[in-house]
Amino acid sequence: MILSTSVQLAKTYLEKGGVIGLPTETVYGLAGNIWDQEAINKIFAIKERPKNHPLIAHVAHWNQVESIASDIPAMAQQLADRFWPGPLTMILTAKPDVPSAATAGLGTIAVRMPEHPLALKLLSALPFPLVAPSANPFGKISPTSAMHVFSYFKGKIPLTLDGGNCKIGLESTIIGFKDNAVVIYRQGVISKDDILEVLPNTAVYYDIDSQNNYPGSHRSHYAPKTPLIITESLEETLEKYTDQKIGLLSLGTKGENFSTIAEIRYLSKTNDLKEAASNLYAHLHELDRLNLDVIVAELFPTSDLGMVINDKLIRASSQFV
Repeated sequence: MILSTSVQLAKTYLEKGGVIGLPTETVYGLAGNIWDQEAINKIFAIKERPKNHPLIAHVAHWNQVESIASDIPAMAQQLADRFWPGPLTMILTAKPDVPSAATAGLGTIAVRMPEHPLALKLLSALPFPLVAPSANPFGKISPTSAMHVFSYFKGKIPLTLDGGNCKIGLESTIIGFKDNAVVIYRQGVISKDDILEVLPNTAVYYDIDSQNNYPGSHRSHYAPKTPLIITESLEETLEKYTDQKIGLLSLGTKGENFSTIAEIRYLSKTNDLKEAASNLYAHLHELDRLNLDVIVAELFPTSDLGMVINDKLIRASSQFV
């Protein structure tokens, strides 16, 4: 696999039906031409992704949205005007010619415009949108650097467009539209309150239990090979594993005084949840390479972003104490 910043080289591979690693502000994607059935099949095979799990289409401008979606609500245009490019994915009615493999046969297509200069430059140079689930084997830790993609898929894809470390580091918020309301299926950094600022007279509600209606809905996801234990009481949990080689994911500086901990990764020493979110997957990758017996993380404060991080941790965990 080549790590490159060449948009032209990435374009060449994609136009020939190839699959590449794509940087975005959220996580890296495994990208192919939305109209190329063989490329879509490669994505599912390389990622070992279940066929009933839909993909997210990535676009550079509104014309590309209209090429794959129909009956687009006015609310979608308003939200795109505010949040695109950015970490908001909208589930829209798919046009009949969109390959069913991309939609998991649901008749809908998830669409977003990534806020990454290389991704937008590439998408603007292509005559087609890209489908791109996260560039990790299904269920494993999401990749937030080109090297993460390399470690997963060297020898399986020809190129990863190297856009550096992902700025946000968590997957996008996913929404849909139902009965003139906005439904949040997966929350990322864009919250219900953010949506209500744009659509103050619109009902906005959560439906995070709709399995397989959106990408990333699987109960077990983002998981390291090392057992990950999520706890409400760090002190009590660490006492149970004194004979184990422990890695700790810490918000703030909590954990410095525990002699039983072999490795600590500080998500944010200043308790900044945005910084913690951007470091989450990268630090999980680091700890997972250290031959630890367990990784321990304490639940985050239950703010909007804290809830999002907790959701990722719980889906990645082998045990919740």
